[in-house]
Amino acid sequence: MPEVSGKNRLIDIDTGRPVWERFFTVAPLVLIGTKDPDGSPDFAPKHMVTPMGWQNYIGFVCSPSHSTCNNIQRTGEFTVSYPKPSQVVYSSLAASPRQQGHKPVLEYFTVFPGQVVDAKLIEEAYLYFECRHFKTIEGFGPNCLITGEIVAAYAEPEFIRSNEIDDQELVHDSPILAYLAPGRFATIERSTAFPFPANMKK
Repeated sequence: MPEVSGKNRLIDIDTGRPVWERFFTVAPLVLIGTKDPDGSPDFAPKHMVTPMGWQNYIGFVCSPSHSTCNNIQRTGEFTVSYPKPSQVVYSSLAASPRQQGHKPVLEYFTVFPGQVVDAKLIEEAYLYFECRHFKTIEGFGPNCLITGEIVAAYAEPEFIRSNEIDDQELVHDSPILAYLAPGRFATIERSTAFPFPANMKK
């Protein structure tokens, strides 16, 4: 592979094919909860997840062929559960293939109902959102961007920021699960304040 001369000796990455397998990037890992046509809960792990601006909107990448996308188009709602590092295997199992239209592994998940939307959430995660479908944008190759408005949110007390505990102490005492795409994960238990410029505004 040719080198790009210059200060940082950069390596040219071929954009004739997807670039994302060539390096690691840090992402959250969540479980998107929806309701199948027969009323049973469905969960799918997603890592291409992000706030959509500074207000209460969230988005994630999906495929129009997946049941997650179809369920959201049909019901107009979904949930988001943020698992803890101890639940990484548990979360991975949610990606198991369907058998005759169902995921048998989900029968072993402990869930609870949403407070506002008619979809389930995963027990013992640390952060939860209930969302109403906002819009779906197609055209990203075979994928689409699903966005929702957060209409309910709650979290375990140990993960909530407050003036009574330093942010670094909070992260140390309540580690966060991160997905290192492609195919790895990490536990974040150490952090440092970001050096924002003085008078910076959102």
